[in-house]
Amino acid sequence: MSGLRSFVARRLLLGALQTVAVVLLVFALTEALPGDAAVALAGDQPDPARIEAIREAMDLDRPAHERLADWAAGLLHGDFGTSLASGRPVGRYISDGLGPTLLLAALTVVLLVPIGFGLGVLAARHAGRLIDRLVSSVTLAVYAIPEFALGVLLVTVLALQLGWLPPTAVGYGTDLLAHPAVLVLPVLVLLSRPVCSLARLVRAGMVDALAAPYTVHARRYGVAGIRVRYAHALPGALAPAAQQLARTIDWLLCGVIVVEALYVIPGLGTVLLNAVAERDVPVVQGLAVVFGVLTVVLNLGADLVAHRFAPRAGVAA
Repeated sequence: MSGLRSFVARRLLLGALQTVAVVLLVFALTEALPGDAAVALAGDQPDPARIEAIREAMDLDRPAHERLADWAAGLLHGDFGTSLASGRPVGRYISDGLGPTLLLAALTVVLLVPIGFGLGVLAARHAGRLIDRLVSSVTLAVYAIPEFALGVLLVTVLALQLGWLPPTAVGYGTDLLAHPAVLVLPVLVLLSRPVCSLARLVRAGMVDALAAPYTVHARRYGVAGIRVRYAHALPGALAPAAQQLARTIDWLLCGVIVVEALYVIPGLGTVLLNAVAERDVPVVQGLAVVFGVLTVVLNLGADLVAHRFAPRAGVAA
């Protein structure tokens, strides 16, 4: 237990340092972009005097390190700051965008776990045979298709040509659960690559475990095949699969910008795109903190699961 507590403490400290580094990097990159929020608000034909007036009203004429220090001080009290573009609290932007992103992530994970593990176990049970080769070939082919290309293909065929599903979420508001047809295409795109990588990881882990000495001895002593597969071999595949699942959830919550932009989903990815376009630094910084904390928590949870099923590998990580 002392080793586990030390491991958790080290990972939390490392995660906090990584989050600070991400925020500083995002701030520096945003500052390096041409123009600022004052230029974005001034319009297509800006008047230099008006730009300067807007910049002064927003305190953008202050040195960058002072603005960063003020924002960090507010963050310690739970204040993410105020949007430069609209004057709304950044926390409101995050809470509004979090709902659709969480919904997409939850639906994807609910389908990902049974499908990914099921395909992996199926391929491992028939290793080297036709079913295994078929599953491996299909998952490899699907994984090779970029999300954007697959999304455009699905929209073209299922939405535009066949008319079975709406092509985007435009006109459906933020309550996407009340319109489940809008979610079908985004979830299919989000599922495509994670389900392939999870199935291949589970398959590889189970094949290795089934060839390990302890499972060979279990068969030799007459232990039922189903018990060998699910009580002895499957736990050996759970550690890498759990880490892959955590990375997938992290990607679903923090990196689905392409899918949200393609289907016009009003989630965190869309909020981030709009904030970057408007040079809205406080919103970008607030999202960077949220994404950093989510990444740390999810990866720590995956490491704890890996430690539970493979203690040596978990501590070593």
